[in-house]
Amino acid sequence: MSKSYKYDAVVIGAGPNGLAAAITLARAGHSVIVFEAKETIGGGSRSMELTLPGFVHDVCSAIHPLGVASPFFRTLPLEQYGLEWIHPSAPLAHPMDDGSVAMLERSIEETAAGLGSDAASYRRVMEPLAEDWETIIDAFFGPLRILPLVRHPFSLANFGLKAIRSASGLAKHLFREAPTRAMFAGSSAHWMLPLEQPPSAAPGLVLSMLGHVVGWPLPKGGSQHIVNALAAYLRALGGEIVTGMEIKSLEMLPDSRVVLCDITPRQLLRIAAARLPSGYQHRLQKYRYGPGVFKLDLALDGPIPWKAAECSRAGTVHVGGTLPEIAASEAAIWHGEHPERPFVLLAQQSLFDPTRAPAGKHTAWTYCHVPAGSTFDMTERIETQIERFAPGFRDRILARHSFTATQLHDYNANYIGGDINGGVQDLWQLFTRPTIQVNPYATPVKGLYLCSSSTPPGGAVHGLCGYFAARSAMKEMFSASS
Repeated sequence: MSKSYKYDAVVIGAGPNGLAAAITLARAGHSVIVFEAKETIGGGSRSMELTLPGFVHDVCSAIHPLGVASPFFRTLPLEQYGLEWIHPSAPLAHPMDDGSVAMLERSIEETAAGLGSDAASYRRVMEPLAEDWETIIDAFFGPLRILPLVRHPFSLANFGLKAIRSASGLAKHLFREAPTRAMFAGSSAHWMLPLEQPPSAAPGLVLSMLGHVVGWPLPKGGSQHIVNALAAYLRALGGEIVTGMEIKSLEMLPDSRVVLCDITPRQLLRIAAARLPSGYQHRLQKYRYGPGVFKLDLALDGPIPWKAAECSRAGTVHVGGTLPEIAASEAAIWHGEHPERPFVLLAQQSLFDPTRAPAGKHTAWTYCHVPAGSTFDMTERIETQIERFAPGFRDRILARHSFTATQLHDYNANYIGGDINGGVQDLWQLFTRPTIQVNPYATPVKGLYLCSSSTPPGGAVHGLCGYFAARSAMKEMFSASS
């Protein structure tokens, strides 16, 4: 006689990946319950009034090209559950000291037109990638799969041979103009790899490509609305969510056939060590986490007064100067140093979404990379970098809220040492996260799976880690896939 279970599946963690896993199972007709340690759902997709009343700040993620490009999210009716994407007129601006600016426009042609002698080279690189973007996302954003590679060898080779290179090397090979090189370097730095190290060119290519085909949108009202829509859809499918309950051991969970964990290897070791074989524990202990981030949110008395006025058309601004400067900043953190001139990622959502601040006021969302576990306050250095390209910026600051890397870890247990990517995304850990095995989501314990950003395809709000983990669980435990 088969055992009776209270639920088909239990999910630990109500971030985008945990909710994606739960939705995938619920859509297939399985009973699911999700447990979240915090009083509110969200993981890396929360929004709060961090500075002053009426100023809504994204606590973690803010701009979401992979959210709209996600092959999983695109199958969900999230707009019916309150999610509304806002597209700034330009996805990205990268200002330079002389007042010039490199702009990533939605149009490849318009982008190229502003890149001087690099125009033709930029078009040669981006046009084939934009044409094949769905194939590229399908092949590389998930576990390593042979079928897409066999079906589309030429288009994927065109991307892969460039993506596997270092960002510095590829930028210098392709482009002559300092602003073009700097713009590519800034997008490449999102993975927090040294820009001289392969495959740091990959995020630069992917984010530029997505800027043209889907944009870099922001959710109206804050990133919280992404997970709110996911949760509402899950509940409509019959799924349950319990908040304010931290799972400290698997024994706390109700009986189920499957447990999916939206947590990193370190937490899995903490809650499941008694069940995990020693060899697998040893492999998890060798999993490498990356550098951390320092997060600074600002309430402003007006828009940022950029020296290059075109910056005000962009939802995202990369503040860091030239390619050599950005490369030096990113290299420093890998040597345990806090750069004097950090590369700053900045979003100015309130220019495009009036729900983010009171009338006439604005917000700025910023962060920079720091060594893992840092307690150093980078506020002054971030503000100095912004002031460099926006004289008078400091005069508009009404209030500040900051997280050191250690405080981010305390806020979200998945951010080990402040690492927002769930682990290093280098060549070694890109497809083998968290360990080398045919199914990266499964553990040696029957019915126990990882579904966090510590599995392929890694960090960002796309739900694909949860989606692929749930498909794996259904195939192995329910003899069904969808």
